[in-house]
Amino acid sequence: MSTIHRIAPSILSADFARLGEEVRSVIAGGADWIHFDVMDNHYVPNLTFGPMICSALKPYAVTADGRPVPVDVHLMVQPVDALAQAFAQAGADCISFHPDASSHVHRSVQAIKAAGCKAGLVFNPAAPLDVLDWMIEEIDLICIMSVNPGFGGQSFIESALRKIELARQRIDACGKDIRLEVDGGIKVDNIARAAVAGADTFVAGSAIFGQPDYRRVIDAMRAALKG
Repeated sequence: MSTIHRIAPSILSADFARLGEEVRSVIAGGADWIHFDVMDNHYVPNLTFGPMICSALKPYAVTADGRPVPVDVHLMVQPVDALAQAFAQAGADCISFHPDASSHVHRSVQAIKAAGCKAGLVFNPAAPLDVLDWMIEEIDLICIMSVNPGFGGQSFIESALRKIELARQRIDACGKDIRLEVDGGIKVDNIARAAVAGADTFVAGSAIFGQPDYRRVIDAMRAALKG
């Protein structure tokens, strides 16, 4: 079976003055998911979006023929649980968080799933994958950070490729349908290497929103993946 690749533009790099239009435009350009980076100026040194913005943008996250496009919320916050619940109520489809930001990872995952969302765990560049020994069968997504969380526009950290490979080995051994996402510094010229390492979902911010033609760059990424 061939791998289904998904491209998830991060609205962290979109034009904040016209976010609804930006979401519609990037979906028209071929986006599979909308990636929503939530930063709290505590766990990371930046402050971005709250649940109200997610709720306001949810009606825009549809294709031209009315098909919903998943909203992929990445929480870079501490503590996790209260905001996770708020984003579930705001319309998130998948909510991911960093294990070191939660006092009780299993409880946080179960709370997200009980709220009707898929749950994921996110791993910083220097963070080990050990928590997956106990949590992999409970989650729907693993996200490998290929930059340090907190800001867009950073360069890809090459060692992330090894971590993607290790995460893919764990997923294959588990046998569960778990998405393997890579977040940070993804561009046309490196997306294929991330895919070869095992990633199937690709977060890209400035590489897409920094270009005048969203479809052209998304098409270029898909061509690189096929190649």
